[in-house]
Amino acid sequence: MIEEKGLNFIEDIIEEDLKNGKYNQIITRFPPEPNGYLHIGHASSICLNFGLTKKYGGYTNLRFDDTNPVTEETEFVDSIKEDVRWLGFEWKNELYASDYFDTLYHFAIDLIKKGLAYVDDSSSEEIAALKGTPTEAGKNSAYRNRTVDENIDMFERMKNGEFKDGSKTLRAKIDMAHSNMLMRDPVLYRIKHARHHRTGNKWCIYPMYDFAHGQSDSIEEVTHSICTLEFVPHRELYDWLIEKLEIYPSKQYEFARRNLTYTITSKRKLLQLVNENHVNGWDDPRMTTISGMRRRGFTPESIRDFCTRIGVAKRENLVDMSLLEHCVREHLNKIAIRRMAVLDPVKLVITNYPEGQTEEVLSENNPEADNNGGTRPVIFSGELWIEREDFMEVPAKKWFRLAPGAMVRLKSAYIIKCDECIKDSDGNITAIHCSYIPESKSGNDVSGIRAKGTIHWVSAAHAAKAEVRLYDRLFTIENPAAEDGDFTSYINSGSLQVIKAAYIEASLKNAAKGEKIQFIRKGYFTVDKDSAPGHLVFNRTVTLKDTWAKESKK
Repeated sequence: MIEEKGLNFIEDIIEEDLKNGKYNQIITRFPPEPNGYLHIGHASSICLNFGLTKKYGGYTNLRFDDTNPVTEETEFVDSIKEDVRWLGFEWKNELYASDYFDTLYHFAIDLIKKGLAYVDDSSSEEIAALKGTPTEAGKNSAYRNRTVDENIDMFERMKNGEFKDGSKTLRAKIDMAHSNMLMRDPVLYRIKHARHHRTGNKWCIYPMYDFAHGQSDSIEEVTHSICTLEFVPHRELYDWLIEKLEIYPSKQYEFARRNLTYTITSKRKLLQLVNENHVNGWDDPRMTTISGMRRRGFTPESIRDFCTRIGVAKRENLVDMSLLEHCVREHLNKIAIRRMAVLDPVKLVITNYPEGQTEEVLSENNPEADNNGGTRPVIFSGELWIEREDFMEVPAKKWFRLAPGAMVRLKSAYIIKCDECIKDSDGNITAIHCSYIPESKSGNDVSGIRAKGTIHWVSAAHAAKAEVRLYDRLFTIENPAAEDGDFTSYINSGSLQVIKAAYIEASLKNAAKGEKIQFIRKGYFTVDKDSAPGHLVFNRTVTLKDTWAKESKK
């Protein structure tokens, strides 16, 4: 249950705007650049933008900021749409900054005609050198005083492809002594002879983010343009361009990023992880990408819950990964079916169980489910697989599982007593021999014996083999992005453990890809996309308890 919270500061602004009649409806946009896959940070922005218009009426546009043809691909466009829909949201309009290239070009011409933009022949290095410092004014470009006619001619020739990449830019003419460095004649257009994923070779000049973003908002009449805090310095230019172009006055508001412990969310660094094969692609379950979390078994409900809990604020902070894992556990506990699986198997033989006999015992499905989950039949036999860790030849103090002479209950079945363990010539335990108490069957126990421990099992003759991938946190330190040096040196070498021969209940033989399952006593798992008939693959989504909290206290 999510605790009711007061309004966040953006909701305060919107309620005031609506109260004053400033807008009839609220319009927001989610504007990703299609140069990579969305991650958990984007999820917060998605939930915020779509959540506001759902709460206050109006709609949200999905607009792709596709102004850099070198890094953008249709693959990323498709993945972004899939991720937004998977999270549970639907946009009103699918739009692209490239839809507005003609309009933006005419906006640029308008600025030139007003004497507010000029074509600069300076290199990027020369422009940077003339920018000055926060305490020292910059210097005007030698090309700043070109006439309007010269600038229009040059800009049209840029558009027509007469000049090489980097040889000219279009810059706003503002103030080279401005206290905000971004207002010191910022670049509005640059030359890039590169094929665009939507417009092909029609254009060889492309608007910079600061020129495309606010104007696209204005064209769409976005009322509340919500960005993260790094865009605070850009707001002044956002407002200046809208004012000088005399177009619809969209307004920009900023909220703080919520960084997550033990993760990286920088697109550049995520790309490095992929390209250097530290992970197995963008949807590797250890990645913070939405596609990676989906593959790991996270649910959209749990991610939305997480985004609600962390809230919206004006100050950045580091959110503990344990909170996200708690949200996932809480939801999976309600929906995941319960099944038994043995990940590190050792054979258990019940010597007094009738040879060749099998029977069905009833075990719970999911007692936490709204419909109470019901029960399921499980095949029981005289030869079982159990977890190797559930037997200890020389038991420790307060050991309540199997040991020589000790008794435990087999979950949903019988109480057994350990008689002996069988070893090979190297001293490795190959089998555990036990006897069972026929009168102790679960649900009808008349034995009068009380076993202190309960362990899970699967019938050896009926179990299916499976591959199980145990995923853990990708980094060993809380904030790898804040450390000096190569962040990849903090990668957790134990972040993936692959078990090739686990045994699972027979009822899971036809489990569907993406199905959510709690392996009793082991954790929450999902069926991976690599699964195929006869070769099931399960990903561990999260452990049953927060094991990292225990480790941090040591």
